[in-house]
Amino acid sequence: METIEKPKKKFNPAMVIIPLILLVGGFFGIKNWMHSRHYENTDNASIEATNVPILARVAGYVDSLVVSDYDVVTAGQLLVTIDSREYKIALQQVEADQQQAAADLENARAGLLNADKNLTLAESNLDVQKARLDKSQTDLNRDQALFNDGSITRKQLDDSKSNQLISQRLFNSNQGQVGTANAQIRTARAQIQKALAQIETRKALVDQAKLRLSFTILNAPASGKVGKKNIDKGQYVQPGQTLFTIINSEKFWVIANFKETQLQKLKEGQEADLYLDGYSDEVIKGKVVSVSEATGSKFALLPPDNSTGNFVKITQRVPVKIEIQGVEKYRNILRAGLSLTAEVKID
Repeated sequence: METIEKPKKKFNPAMVIIPLILLVGGFFGIKNWMHSRHYENTDNASIEATNVPILARVAGYVDSLVVSDYDVVTAGQLLVTIDSREYKIALQQVEADQQQAAADLENARAGLLNADKNLTLAESNLDVQKARLDKSQTDLNRDQALFNDGSITRKQLDDSKSNQLISQRLFNSNQGQVGTANAQIRTARAQIQKALAQIETRKALVDQAKLRLSFTILNAPASGKVGKKNIDKGQYVQPGQTLFTIINSEKFWVIANFKETQLQKLKEGQEADLYLDGYSDEVIKGKVVSVSEATGSKFALLPPDNSTGNFVKITQRVPVKIEIQGVEKYRNILRAGLSLTAEVKID
């Protein structure tokens, strides 16, 4: 009796590959699930730094430009000089005006001194004339009595009356001189006050001219790197014009935009791992320092208005500031604007 051989089953690789894929997929799925329980992450994040614009504060032609695109500069370093001849002349003019005001003050003080002396002289003359007036009045009273008794002639009485009248008029004149001297003193004092005010005004103008002259020299306000220049030597610049920008290299931080559904477990002080897209193998340590009070859309130039009837609900993102720990260690790879992934440990 012949035996029928059963056909051998062919090896099917799918029987091995599919379970292996499921096993590997399950492993990474569980790993990611376990990771997500302890971390909140976002790839909507970037490096931020302080941009310091270098502005022209006075108008003029660029006299010298001592930096080039992307140069490294230190705080206080000379960057640009603007032609200062016009501002030096303006300073000399207001300094001359200040000297003139000082001379006016001296003249006013001399006028006050003369007025004081005139007052002293006028008061002295008034005292003398008062004594003469009193004597002439006494003589007139005596001669009037003598005339009534027939002891003197009418001519003698008339002479006494004339002397008394002259003395009275001289006394009145001296009183007027005293009043004039007092008026001169008041005028001289007013002139002094005016001269003092002019000096203060001229001093302010001198300070302003010196300040404007100082604006012709532009020094670096902070250390960092120069961006692309917008000027060249000999170019005319206007006040407020941006010449270039310095990226401050003394401090970097991260702004990570998390979904609103991720905010519940985010808190200040939590540790964060940062992965730059260009340096994915480098783990940068950070710490959450603040969470914005508004979503990113609220800071847009034209924030959305949901009351217009065309509302479409989308998940909002909230900016979270993350401080880079040990920034000096990563300074060579940090660049403002670089994209990264941020993972915040939530427990």
